[in-house]
Amino acid sequence: MSISAPERIWWRPLAKEEKIWVIVALCWAIFMFIFMIAWHGAGRQNNPSTTYRITPAVFAQEANDFIAKYKVGEDKGRAIVAPPAGGDAYLISRLWSFDPILVLKKGERYRLHLSSLDLQHGLSIQPMNLNLQILPGYDFVVNITPTEAGEFSLICNEYCGIGHHKMVGKIIVKE
Repeated sequence: MSISAPERIWWRPLAKEEKIWVIVALCWAIFMFIFMIAWHGAGRQNNPSTTYRITPAVFAQEANDFIAKYKVGEDKGRAIVAPPAGGDAYLISRLWSFDPILVLKKGERYRLHLSSLDLQHGLSIQPMNLNLQILPGYDFVVNITPTEAGEFSLICNEYCGIGHHKMVGKIIVKE
């Protein structure tokens, strides 16, 4: 059987049940629109961040200077860096690593500079469930204040090639 035309013309007045569903859907849409705007400000879900344009070479130089200045050790060939409380910390993402390992103090505020030297990467800090996108050519500065001591894993959540599954890093928060 073929598709048949409706019995009445669609632009004619709606039946009572149809009016109720249209009103319910419209009210829900308005509520969700207002809720999204309110949650943006009141929900405290937005990362306090600033973004700057920067070349990968300049960012790599700044990050390497930071690593050389605040390096406190090594773990399997990766630098362990302890920036001063309240200062800047740099995290480089590149195929297939996050460098360096950062040692931060609980309750202290840091400006975390993030950039990629090659491709788009994602940064997921677990188990905190903080997710960020990292792009080459941009210095993302995120203000963070660790509230819990412990070891936090950094995971790339943006597919970046064959070694993506090995792209991990670490932040250590101490009392």
